[in-house]
Amino acid sequence: MWKCEVIDAADLDVAEVAELYRSSGLAERRPVEDTERFTAMVRNANLVVVAHVDERLVGIARCVSDGSYVTYLSDIAVDRAHQRRGIGVDLIRCVQEAAPRAKIVLLSAPAATEYYPHIGFTQHGSAWVLDAAK
Repeated sequence: MWKCEVIDAADLDVAEVAELYRSSGLAERRPVEDTERFTAMVRNANLVVVAHVDERLVGIARCVSDGSYVTYLSDIAVDRAHQRRGIGVDLIRCVQEAAPRAKIVLLSAPAATEYYPHIGFTQHGSAWVLDAAK
C-alpha cells in the first residue's frame, strides 16, 4: 500500500525524482538530463505531494499554487509498475486537500487526455502556451 503526503520541495532527493520521471515516462517531456534546470524545476515547486511504497518514491504531484484561487499541477508522475492502482487519483486528492479553495489546472500529456475526464476534470478550450525564450 502507498502513502501520500505533502512535503517541502527542499526535502526531495532530486536524483530520486529524476529516476521516477524516467520510470513513469514523464522524462520524455521534461529536462531530466539538464541537472541544473531539473533541480531548479523541482526545488521551486511550492506544493509537492509524494507517494511511497515501502520507502520507495513511486509517485509525485509537483505544483505551483497560491493556495486560494488556482493550483497549477505542473507534473504528475507515477512509476509505470505502480500505475492503474489509484496512486495518481490519491496524489490529486492530496493536492486538493492541501489547497481546498483552489481549482486545479493542468496541461495533459497527449496519452492522458482520456484519463482526466474520468476522474472529474473538465476540458478548458482556451488554454494558451508561450514557449520559453531561447
